[in-house]
Amino acid sequence: MLQGRKLGFIGGGNMAEAIIKGLLAGRVPAANIFVAEPVAARREELRSRYGVDARAENTDVVTESDAVILAVKPQLFRGVIAGMGSGSLNGKLLISIMAGVTAAAIEEACDGPVRVIRVMPNTPALVLHGASALSRGTHAIDEDLSFARGIFDLVGTSCVVDEKLMDAVTGLSGSGPAYVFTFIEALSDAGVKNGLPRDVAARLAAQTVLGAAKLVMESGEHPAILREKVTSPGGTTIAGLASLEQSGFRGAVIGAVDAATARSAELGRK
Repeated sequence: MLQGRKLGFIGGGNMAEAIIKGLLAGRVPAANIFVAEPVAARREELRSRYGVDARAENTDVVTESDAVILAVKPQLFRGVIAGMGSGSLNGKLLISIMAGVTAAAIEEACDGPVRVIRVMPNTPALVLHGASALSRGTHAIDEDLSFARGIFDLVGTSCVVDEKLMDAVTGLSGSGPAYVFTFIEALSDAGVKNGLPRDVAARLAAQTVLGAAKLVMESGEHPAILREKVTSPGGTTIAGLASLEQSGFRGAVIGAVDAATARSAELGRK
């Protein structure tokens, strides 16, 4: 479904780069990928690394593209659209990966009806293991949603949700990698505290999280069932779990997601 379609990126940051890697891995020709990036050194980096057509002007990329991925900071998008001349986007499919910016806000900023698919990916897309949620705007059709899913399935896994749930997605999977990185760091530090060399502790911590996640995904069993299977009566695991409960581990994680969700909603109101 992606073959023959020309894709443009407004913004050439890390997430745009992750998606480009996925597109190329999915055999989308580099000649069909255009990137608008204001920093000359970054444009050259994207050209040399991936062979894509990187340009300085947003309007050049929009003109060349069938679908445009908006990959700029949320607070900049109105100025970006105004600077292009909002009418230049008429007839284009706009795929937004901007946190907190609603489809309605994008439609309002554009001069005329535009088809908008809103996506919240996350940074593991950089290693083609991202988690993305998609929702569609007023004018987008089923084909647009399928097209966008085809892109994000190349960098991990995707699901479709109602747009009203996108702030919760942002708080959970959008911000979630940072919570997991913090947990891996803490797990590694605990290993060092108990005598393990730093490199060994870090490797064991990261592999433990990776393996546990794969077990959840591939077994199809609820995490609570998997936890029970490794928790022997009177054993080491139950002692560790009891300590986590006493420290409010679950509540801290839920609170982090709540705070990030609220911030996403706040960004959408600005």
